[in-house]
Amino acid sequence: MVASIPILDQCSLSRTQENTITVEALSSYLSRNKNLVFPHRHSFYQLLLFTQGGGTHAIDFETFEVVPWQIYMMLPGQIHRWDFEGEMDGFIVNFQPDFFHTFLLRPEYLNQFSFFSGLIKDQVFDISPDLQNEVVRLFRELLSTRDLDFAKITLLYLFRTLEKRPLLQDKSESAVYNHTLLRNFISLIESNYRTLRLPKDYAKLLFITPNHLNALVKESIGLSAGELIRNRVLLEAKRLLVIQDYSISEIAYGLNFNDNSYFTKFFKKNEGITPEEFRKKHI
Repeated sequence: MVASIPILDQCSLSRTQENTITVEALSSYLSRNKNLVFPHRHSFYQLLLFTQGGGTHAIDFETFEVVPWQIYMMLPGQIHRWDFEGEMDGFIVNFQPDFFHTFLLRPEYLNQFSFFSGLIKDQVFDISPDLQNEVVRLFRELLSTRDLDFAKITLLYLFRTLEKRPLLQDKSESAVYNHTLLRNFISLIESNYRTLRLPKDYAKLLFITPNHLNALVKESIGLSAGELIRNRVLLEAKRLLVIQDYSISEIAYGLNFNDNSYFTKFFKKNEGITPEEFRKKHI
């Protein structure tokens, strides 16, 4: 039997029984969760601002150096671990996937924010000096309020403030169109990666040509459309290898590979090691 990485719910990490949103100073959160250094995943969103400290943290096997004024947004289901050094401080917000459902007319409204894309490169970023005071003010308002509607408004305003980063300032019609198309492609991959593996399948769903899709993805994130699809399949394989008590054959079947050997070849070609070697390395 293979050890599994635990899924943590919000209440198990909170000082209160509020199960839709919790906001704390990072120092307080860490003092109550001192043993939370093992790889784990959450059933909720986690937004964290570092204002002090060092070390590393990782999201879905990608490691980042901790620096003051760094933000990360972690999505439900992603695997996370941290190894902090020194005195840590900042703010942490945990909120449920349905936190905004009765508040927003369009649930897909959140998809406009880059850090909800599922691309890890968009989920970890630094706050520029001109935004730091405003960002801290909004975190403090979240920390002090007990009004859920006010918390929703404040959190949305915080999202909009974070989206003001310099690299995200191109608001031309073509840039907005490309951004929307890329997000729709990523969303379709998330829903269909087990069965649809070819860019032409997604291009058809997006009503564009495969060449258009590939050029868009290449220009936006430096990968081909096919690479983005394969990376999502590979990520799910990694998650299953360390999260669940599944055999390699069961994982291959669950990801719609014809047989175990084909899955092993796919994994080794893209990761450089076999599924068995990856599992031993991470559990």
